[in-house]
Amino acid sequence: MASTFCVEHINFNIADFNTTYHTILGQPALAKFMAIPHYAYLVLMMLASAGVLALRANLSIAYAYEIESLSLAKATDISIQMVSMVNDAKMVPADDLDIPALEPPCASAKSKETKDFGLGLDDPTKITKIRANLDPK
Repeated sequence: MASTFCVEHINFNIADFNTTYHTILGQPALAKFMAIPHYAYLVLMMLASAGVLALRANLSIAYAYEIESLSLAKATDISIQMVSMVNDAKMVPADDLDIPALEPPCASAKSKETKDFGLGLDDPTKITKIRANLDPK
């Protein structure tokens, strides 16, 4: 065993959820272990008794967890927006929630009676038809 090798203990909490990362170490832990993380390749390198120790992650599993995390984040975002919309809807006054009743159409609007109306041009055949007995409203 090399004389530069030592054992360090660290206390940490374990969270049971599937993510890209198996361990999340803060800056003090990385400094204590003299570890160098490389996030693009999912490799953590640190000094060991026989040289450099490289801890590698499985990229395909990490990618699958990342996709799952993104879909969960989208679903969470949608549910937060839905809660916000429900809360906003509760703030609307009750009078604004009433659906106005439609007035029935005028009986005269259904009338088929029409009148011919001359356009007042030199040609008496140029006429238009208008509906008779319309309600003056």
